[in-house]
Amino acid sequence: MEKMNGTENNGVFNSTEMEYIRRHHNQQPGENQCSSALVKHIRAPVPLVWSLVRRFDQPQKYKPFVSRCVVRGNLEIGSLREVDVKSGLPATTSTERLEVLDDNEHILSIRIIGGDHRLRNYSSIMSLHPEIIDGRPGTLVIESFVVDVPEGNTKDETCYFVEALIKCNLKSLSDVSEGHAVQDLTEPLDRMHELLISG
Repeated sequence: MEKMNGTENNGVFNSTEMEYIRRHHNQQPGENQCSSALVKHIRAPVPLVWSLVRRFDQPQKYKPFVSRCVVRGNLEIGSLREVDVKSGLPATTSTERLEVLDDNEHILSIRIIGGDHRLRNYSSIMSLHPEIIDGRPGTLVIESFVVDVPEGNTKDETCYFVEALIKCNLKSLSDVSEGHAVQDLTEPLDRMHELLISG
């Protein structure tokens, strides 16, 4: 991988993150491509985070730039989705193919195959890994990508743009997941409180 970027640790990966990247994110950029990986630590358990990530048919559940998504065919490897992008970005649509959906290893990979944008030959891999954060189950999310460098842009410019999009998506994934996790923790307490009051 040509460029690596830990989003929460000043661009430096720890040994655990490096091992996961080596094992699951073997992106091989060509001569006119750039590649990078980003990490996010989320205070929510893997099953909860994965329930959002695996929904190839509903990326708008956590991706803030997606306004609409239509999947053609069943949800399986090779399935295509047509994504409508919210205004403000240099694109309006994207056609994406599901490459990997592994419920055991918690890996999702997609490839962009069309649309009115400049992300040619874009492919990404997301992997989720369990970790403990402050004594509670958490999730380490790693997302890597490889993409062509558009004519008139440098590798650094291209990586910076894609990384900015991914950082927004990962922050939103974290916010949504952690919101659900707090709800899952407080709902049983609320019910117990109601029972105590009504009893």
